Amino acid sequence: MAESFAFELVSPEKLLLSEQAMQVVVPGTEGYFTVMANHAPVMATMKPGVVEVELESGDKKRILIRGGFADVSPDGLTLLAEYAADLADFDIEELNQQIKNASEDAQDADSDIKRDKAQLILSQLEDAKSAIEQTN
Repeated sequence: MAESFAFELVSPEKLLLSEQAMQVVVPGTEGYFTVMANHAPVMATMKPGVVEVELESGDKKRILIRGGFADVSPDGLTLLAEYAADLADFDIEELNQQIKNASEDAQDADSDIKRDKAQLILSQLEDAKSAIEQTN
C-alpha cells in the first residue's frame, strides 16, 4: 500500500488544509507535477491553477490557487499560495466580477506601474478561470 505524507496548503488569510495525503498534483510554473511520499526535496514556483489532492482518507479536494511556492521536504509538502479557495465553495460569478474589475483597473491606470500591476492581476485571474474550465 502506498504511503501518506504531511500536506499543508497556506494562504495569507489562513491555513486551508493540513492533513495526510496520498498524492498532490501541483500547478508548477514549469508544468504540473505530482508529489507522493518520499518525493525528492524540491522548491518550485506555482502558477495559477488547480491543486488536486488525494487525502489518506480517500477524499479528494480541488483547490484553486493564484501562484505561490511549493516546498517538498522530507517532512512533506507545503504550498504557500498567494490566494487559495476550495473549488467546492468557489463562486465563479465572483471570479468573473474580479476579472471585470481588474480589466477596468488596467484601463483606468494613471501610471505604468499601476497599469502593470493591474494587468498582472488580470492575467492571474484569467489563468485561474481557464484552469477551472479545463478541470470541469
